[in-house]
Amino acid sequence: MKNDRIFDGIADTFSKNIYGTTKGRLRHTILCDVLAPFVAKPLKAIDVGGGTGVMAAHLASQGHDVVLTDASKDVLQQAEENLKLLEGVTIRHQYLQEIDDLNHFDLVLCHAVLEWLDAPFDAITHLFNNMRNGATLSLSFFNQDANLFANAIYGNFDYIAKGLKAKKQVRLNPKQPLSAMKVVGFCESLGFKVKAKAGIRCFHDYMRDISHQDSKYEELLSLERQYCMSEPYMWLGKYFHIVLEK
Repeated sequence: MKNDRIFDGIADTFSKNIYGTTKGRLRHTILCDVLAPFVAKPLKAIDVGGGTGVMAAHLASQGHDVVLTDASKDVLQQAEENLKLLEGVTIRHQYLQEIDDLNHFDLVLCHAVLEWLDAPFDAITHLFNNMRNGATLSLSFFNQDANLFANAIYGNFDYIAKGLKAKKQVRLNPKQPLSAMKVVGFCESLGFKVKAKAGIRCFHDYMRDISHQDSKYEELLSLERQYCMSEPYMWLGKYFHIVLEK
């Protein structure tokens, strides 16, 4: 836990860089699309590492009861402001590894958290061991395979040769990208059942003319929606999303 990356001191930068861009908008939209069939009825949900509350707000607006947790007090201050007009949301300052009431929830969300942790597979195990049978886990993470592919396209061969490890860690650069196939296999080995898989930003981050990410956003979103759950494109998503049932 002590080596996990949290965002105290840079909450404003985090919010702007993640949710103030087409990257963040697209990621949130595809997550909501994939989750839609699994949240059709009112649920008790916990958003682990839920940040500024974007997903919590979406679920609460649909009538779900949501607990939002995060390890960063600064980020949670923004969440409190963003969620103050919504009913059905509780906010807790808490590390993932400290949460001991996961068995109270129908739905556990853990989006873009694993890649910031020192021991991400231990975190998945913690979630599995503490969830109740029949509950759903929505898990998304920064995809190591797509990261390598993108860096090859950019010509960053020295960086790839060094195992995609930078000498100096960039503050908002995930410390622990994960192979999508390895995470799927690990989750199945624990006993999770895979209900859905999707790549997030299968095309967006590879566009040669990055101005099209904004100027052609609607066409791009339509393409992402069409292919995000299809082979082979899903495996190239810069983030990977799995919906699992214990």
